Amino acid sequence: MYSVIMAGGVGKRFWPRSRKDRPKQLLNILNDQSMLRVTFDRLHNISDYHEIFIITNQVQAAAIREEIPELPEENLLIEPFGKNTAPAIALSTINILALDEDAVMGVFPADHLIMKEDVFYTDFQKAIEALQDKNCLVTFGIKPTRPATGYGYIQYDTKKPLVEEKVYKVKTFAEKPNYNTAQRFLQSGDFLWNSGIFVWKADTILRQMKAHMPELYDSAMTIRDALGTEDYYQIVEREWKTLRSESVDYGVMEKSGNVYVVRGEFFWSDLGSWTSVYELADKDDQENVVRGEALLLESTGNYVYSPDRFVATVGLDNMVIINTEDVTMVVERSKAEEVKKLVASLGKKEMREYL
Repeated sequence: MYSVIMAGGVGKRFWPRSRKDRPKQLLNILNDQSMLRVTFDRLHNISDYHEIFIITNQVQAAAIREEIPELPEENLLIEPFGKNTAPAIALSTINILALDEDAVMGVFPADHLIMKEDVFYTDFQKAIEALQDKNCLVTFGIKPTRPATGYGYIQYDTKKPLVEEKVYKVKTFAEKPNYNTAQRFLQSGDFLWNSGIFVWKADTILRQMKAHMPELYDSAMTIRDALGTEDYYQIVEREWKTLRSESVDYGVMEKSGNVYVVRGEFFWSDLGSWTSVYELADKDDQENVVRGEALLLESTGNYVYSPDRFVATVGLDNMVIINTEDVTMVVERSKAEEVKKLVASLGKKEMREYL
């Protein structure tokens, strides 16, 4: 069982803590371990060290090597630059197939929170059973608890479970909905949150790419032929420039007719913004969360991260305050998703030293 950790994201919504060279997955967001370390340790219960691959970009590679020193050097796969999940998965797949032509592989985001891990491992075994029964693509959906607008959704056939009322045929994928649509999804009972976790046979996903993303498949075959040669990195960089930036969801999963979903019962969050962190963190009597030292008078519902500077507020409610060495950011908690707009503005205003 091979596991691939997708660790090339920037985590723009977690600015100013998340930076290009120290992104979200390398931060200690909820406890004293990075999201990447927590993910790696979880997957070590599924795969041996030599069966775990991490795919990232050149900017983050050195920091990831430092964070996960036990990862074999050849198992850190480096993209020249980010091109979304489909190219990253293609590159991972050909490297795994070079080791094992019968490989089964799972694909996991580096920066998602999973709790009730015993349930996660049980659900994962159900996905493996589905692969043995049908040569299919398997994804994981999470039973929604609220009409969330920040997640994609998966509609599934509730009538014909493949494995013990746990694995179902996928009907369709839905992009992030507006609130009213999300409410309808929740009420229907046949929609799940899309977790971005996948399991399949390596040769199956490659064949599906050949059918639905032929240009990507051709580039992957060119790169495969260069594996182990001194021209490998040069060829990867050349092919990468020709590829479209595309997700595996859109490029393959939505087009394939052989996709199943595990209805996951474990706790899952993509920790998409500071609001997500606030909601999951322990709070004081005034519903404040403080990481560092602060005095919050007549202030409720705030999230404060300031390990090196004292913060004081009076009459401030429902705000996020982030203090780093060079930046102070204040945003309404309800608008925390829009932090990515700040990151975009910094690039446009040529203030890249803060990215």
